Amino acid sequence: METSYLKAGQIAAEALEFGKKLIKENVTLLSVAKQVEEKIFQLGGRPAFPVQLSKNEIAAHFCPLDEVEIFENGDLVKLDVGVHINGFIADTACTVSVGGGNLELIKASNDALNDAIQKMTPGTTLGEIGAGIQEIINAYGFNPIKNLSGHQIKQFELHAGLSIPNFKNNSSVELEEGQVFAVEPFATTGEGFVKDGRPSGIYSIIEIKPTRAGREILDFIKREYNQLPFTSRWLMKRFPEFKVSSSFRFLEREGVVKQYPQLPERSNGIVSQAEHTVIVKRKPLVITKLI
Repeated sequence: METSYLKAGQIAAEALEFGKKLIKENVTLLSVAKQVEEKIFQLGGRPAFPVQLSKNEIAAHFCPLDEVEIFENGDLVKLDVGVHINGFIADTACTVSVGGGNLELIKASNDALNDAIQKMTPGTTLGEIGAGIQEIINAYGFNPIKNLSGHQIKQFELHAGLSIPNFKNNSSVELEEGQVFAVEPFATTGEGFVKDGRPSGIYSIIEIKPTRAGREILDFIKREYNQLPFTSRWLMKRFPEFKVSSSFRFLEREGVVKQYPQLPERSNGIVSQAEHTVIVKRKPLVITKLI
């Protein structure tokens, strides 16, 4: 199990580093997403979720679906990459400034992440980790996003069980040896909350139900992605666009799949993110750092 996590982590780290270098002015978001996903396959992994490239006030869940949107000077881009090996997931993210702005905001989330990693030891409480994240981000003059959190990871479960708060919530729940978490502080110039935005094009299965309409699409999703998130864009490599669109409309209506919303900061504050996947040990094991 740990071997699979470590392999997924190294692939995710390489893919993230590769993707960072592609984010430049006038480059399309979709071209970067496709190249990073292809890199994951080339390195022997599979995407644990679609590559996300969330700009500026969008904190998470921006999945490019067309060639229209480009990176512009001044953009602050969250690159979020997930990789799995046999369902064992590594989740990592960084923030890239196009043009060199908002460096203090980036540093706030990075420093908060580094502090949190040091606390990922057996017996540490979730409240202690969240308090440290908030203290560091506030010290920079920014706010943590309180309704986004890090998350426990299990095989084929990206969000499993416990959450790592990004603020002081006084939780007394203690970490245990061997647990796996994605730790991801978000810092913002805004008030510190996200809201539901536009549809993202990212989906996951909610419940398998007997249905004829959309059955071929659903069977493919179950076989290829299990319980992990996926995007309609991936399905269009195999099926005609009209078939994907009509099947997804039916499956959403029937409660078989759900579509995630984009997550903009509620007051339109600019957002930075930093993320690593960590195995809880006496000496925390960060699996998404390049060796």
